[in-house]
Amino acid sequence: MSGLRGFVTIVCSLLLVAVLGACSSDNSQDEKSSIKLAEVTRSIFYAPQYVALEKGFFEEEGLSVDLTTTWGGDKTMTSLVSGSSDIALVGSETSIYVHSQGANDPVINFAQLTQKDGTFLVSKKEHDDFSWDDLRDSNFLGQRKGGMPQMVGEFVLKQNGIDPHQDLNLSQNVDFGNIPGAFQSGDYEYVQLFEPTASKFEKQGVGHVLASFGEASGKVPYTVFMAKQSFLNDNPATAEKFTRAIFKAQKWVENHSSEEVAEVIQPYFEDTDSDIIADSVKRYKDSGAYALNPVLDQEEWNNLKDIMDEAGELPEDIKHDTLVNTEIAEKIMNE
Repeated sequence: MSGLRGFVTIVCSLLLVAVLGACSSDNSQDEKSSIKLAEVTRSIFYAPQYVALEKGFFEEEGLSVDLTTTWGGDKTMTSLVSGSSDIALVGSETSIYVHSQGANDPVINFAQLTQKDGTFLVSKKEHDDFSWDDLRDSNFLGQRKGGMPQMVGEFVLKQNGIDPHQDLNLSQNVDFGNIPGAFQSGDYEYVQLFEPTASKFEKQGVGHVLASFGEASGKVPYTVFMAKQSFLNDNPATAEKFTRAIFKAQKWVENHSSEEVAEVIQPYFEDTDSDIIADSVKRYKDSGAYALNPVLDQEEWNNLKDIMDEAGELPEDIKHDTLVNTEIAEKIMNE
């Protein structure tokens, strides 16, 4: 067992007692007004979340949100399943992996934040007329095997007639945090990168953005707010308030310039220049990466499963309504 499925197996084994214990939780508890939120990483990709925090949209709903960056899907799911956090922002594929291990208190996707992959194809050389065929026989530095970036990357390459394991010299053995440095110092010709690194490389003249994997792969529930079913059962009004704040932020990001968004979220990226943040936000807005509303629909869910299946990482065919709650988001949108 490889990739994300493997680490979720470990998470579920370690937290079996916590999962079983959650099933017998007291449903009579009061609604939560203080939310412990775990994000899988700190990223400009999650701009609407930071807007919701900075613009006071959670406070308007009577919620106090304590944000923690858990740095990795395994740690994020551990935090959620164990009860260290109430809500997690992480890829939807993790809910599928956890469910496949027989969790009695399933993790439910209830509010979508990003609707496309957030990585970009970056080349060391400029291309006046780029074609995916240019990648053939090249040295390509990919993302970690089993993670969504790599699965989407391989899916896009195959859609363009390229077998990543036959037509490329593909490397997948570099840790996520070391990928930018490895690309700069190594003999790699192409790399798959998130923002703001892609924009930084262009500004420094060490890389050139050629394509968006998100645009090429279509809509997918890439990053979603999720909670255990027991939490949603015990705190329905809280879940609605949280989703309402996120929807306000999504509309705010849609209706304001990239520069305005960058100004609001700057405190979360103190080591990144404001112009780089703005460039990154613009690139994500232009590619349609930010979800315009919190509904995770059937088509996106099916696209996710197709990508996972193509990568050999789909443990079982799980229906949309098994792990997705759209009622909360739809109610908020119809207010």
